[in-house]
Amino acid sequence: MTKLDQLIEELCPDGVEYQLIEKVCDISGGKDHKALKEGGVPVYGSGGVIRYVDSYIYDRESVLIPRKGSLSNLYYVNTPFWVVDTIFYTKIDENVINPKYFYYYLKTLNLAKMNTAGGVPSLTRTLLNKILVPIPPLPVQEEIVRILDKFTALEVELETELEARKKQYEYYIDRLLTFDETIPLVELCKLAKIGTGSSNTNEAMEGGEYPFFVRSQDVLRKNTFEFDETAIITSGDGVGVGKIFHYVEGKYALHQRAYRIHFKDKAVIPKYFFFYMRNEFLKYIQRRAVHASVTSVRKWMLDEFPVPIPPLPVQERIISTLNRFDALVHDISQGLPAEIEARRRQYEYYRNKLLTFKGVES
Repeated sequence: MTKLDQLIEELCPDGVEYQLIEKVCDISGGKDHKALKEGGVPVYGSGGVIRYVDSYIYDRESVLIPRKGSLSNLYYVNTPFWVVDTIFYTKIDENVINPKYFYYYLKTLNLAKMNTAGGVPSLTRTLLNKILVPIPPLPVQEEIVRILDKFTALEVELETELEARKKQYEYYIDRLLTFDETIPLVELCKLAKIGTGSSNTNEAMEGGEYPFFVRSQDVLRKNTFEFDETAIITSGDGVGVGKIFHYVEGKYALHQRAYRIHFKDKAVIPKYFFFYMRNEFLKYIQRRAVHASVTSVRKWMLDEFPVPIPPLPVQERIISTLNRFDALVHDISQGLPAEIEARRRQYEYYRNKLLTFKGVES
């Protein structure tokens, strides 16, 4: 039996009382911050900290709840702060409820579903005050907080590790893919066949047999294929121009505004080019763009893209090194992103389980 189980059995074996939020805390609105001087006190809006000022609106533990905008962005604060009028702050009765426990419980609720507006998402104080919160004895609340804090700390540790590995990856990819003048540069059109597909997005089928590459990082499915080859795919237009790349081996379908690059020249290993293009192509098309931002990729941009061709053993070493880093920092099925996602799911499962009580509403 865990410590939490023991506390529940000892202190609330028959369930817990539920209280309206208005019985355990006061919900207060924010104020304008524009006249405040710069300082060290964070000013919160519904999207997070927007500046730092020299005054505070409240200086005790609080849970901040958006009034407008991103309604699921809850914040636990334990230092002096200021809030603007798009977010509520709470004055919590700590003799009844642990502020961090209150925060964790509110995170289990989908506050966005309580939206009362047809335009900008909004919450009202009246609506929030009528939410029921389970109030186990404080020792039980404190143990729940201790457990969930451990999960949170682990996720932060993993995210910090991922950020460090991303920086390491960027260092290595820049170093590995920077060549001196002894390495020849050849236009892409002289090395590879470049073309588009003929499919439309509405032809996608859930559970289709073949991957279907569109103008997105997401890969759809289709029951027919257009190509059977090794290729690099990039979008011709859309939100991710110059940022979307796929490496494919085998049968696949392709959107009519996505490009395929299939190498004919054996002097270039396709996977090496995939890494090189992903690192360099956006910078290249930004230099070539007529407008300030790139809205589409024209075939001539791909044709003229200069490709450095180091010896094949060098390409193989680059592939080997970057494959390991790529799996570690980008692959959502393995490496740190997968570990973070698994820990997040585990945290949400235990959080919901720990914060579900039998009891009667008061």
